[in-house]
Amino acid sequence: MNFLAGKQMGDTYHAVQMVRFADSFRAACRIVELSLTDPGPGEIRVRNRFAGVNGIFDTQMARDAVGYIRIAPPTLTGVEAVGVIEAVGDGVKTFSVGDTVASLRFRSGYREANIAPANSFVPIPEASREALVLVSTAVGALVALEQVGQVKAGETVAVSAAAGGLGHLYVQLAKLKGAKVVGICGGAEKAAFVRSLGADHVIDYRAEDVAEALCRDFADAIDVGIDTVGQRTFDAFVDSLAPHGRLVVSGFAADMAGDLEAVTAPRIGHKLYYKGASIRAFQNGLMSAHWPDARARLFAMHAAGELKLHFDARDFRGIEATFDAVEHLVSGRSTGKVVLEL
Repeated sequence: MNFLAGKQMGDTYHAVQMVRFADSFRAACRIVELSLTDPGPGEIRVRNRFAGVNGIFDTQMARDAVGYIRIAPPTLTGVEAVGVIEAVGDGVKTFSVGDTVASLRFRSGYREANIAPANSFVPIPEASREALVLVSTAVGALVALEQVGQVKAGETVAVSAAAGGLGHLYVQLAKLKGAKVVGICGGAEKAAFVRSLGADHVIDYRAEDVAEALCRDFADAIDVGIDTVGQRTFDAFVDSLAPHGRLVVSGFAADMAGDLEAVTAPRIGHKLYYKGASIRAFQNGLMSAHWPDARARLFAMHAAGELKLHFDARDFRGIEATFDAVEHLVSGRSTGKVVLEL
C-alpha cells in the first residue's frame, strides 16, 4: 500500500476509517481522502506529527468487542496524537497558529489532520514522540499506580507485559515510588531490557511458568499486581496476592484470540476473602480529573532524567503504515512504545 508515497497534504488529507467489522484491523479499515476545511468558531486545525499505536484496542474495535463504548462503522480511528496548529477558528483565545498540542480522544489519532473544538486539545512543549508518550501512556500508568493500585514505598509490585509501551513505564514509576518490582515478559532480550529499567526480579514466561515462579518466590507476597494480559497471568497474580493486596486490571490481551477459557476453579471471592485482597479495574477514560496533575509531574520527571522512554525499533512512517504498526504490536514482538510518524 504505497499509493500515498510522495503525496503532500493540500486541500485534502488522509485518515484510517473503519468501514466494517472484521477479524483484523486491516480487514476492517481503509485509507480515505477527506477535505481539509477551515476550522469553525471555537475550533482549531492541527497537522498531526505522531500518533500512538494501540493495537489491542484497534483489534477489539474491529471485532466489535469494545465493551465500554459503542463503536459502529463508518468511523475514523486512532486515539492519541501530537501535532502543530495550522489554523485557528473565531473565538479561540487559548491557542495560536504554530502551537504544539496533543489530542487524546478516540478518532483523533490515525489521521494526517484533525479539526475539532479547541478544548479537545492539550498544550505540550513540542510535537515529539516523547511528548506523545508522556501526555498519554505515561499518564495512564501513573494514575493507575497511584489512584487505583495505591502503591506505597516498600511494597512489592508485579507487572505483566513489562517490556511493552505501557509496562516499561509501570516498572519505572513503581521503582520511583520505592517499590520492589517483579517484571514479567517473554524472551531473553525483553528480560534484559526489563532488568535495565530497574526491575528487582524478572520472570521470562517463555522460560518458566509464571504461576510456578510466583508461587516459588512470591507466595502471598504481591502487594500490587498490574495486569494487562489476563487469563493464566491474572490467575497467577490472584493466587500470589499478599494480605490486603490489590490486583489492578488494566487490560486482557490474552483474550485477543477470542478463545475465552472456561473457569472451573472456586469463585474468586473465596480466594480474596481471607486475605482481605481486592481486584480493581483501571479505565483511564474515567480518571480524567487526575490527568492534568499527572501530566505536569511526568514532564518534570522526564526533564530531570528520572523517567526514560523507550520506543520500539521498528520505524512506521506515513498513514499507510498504520496497519503494519498495529499488527506489529499485537504480534507480541514489540518492545517499548510503538509510534506512527505522520
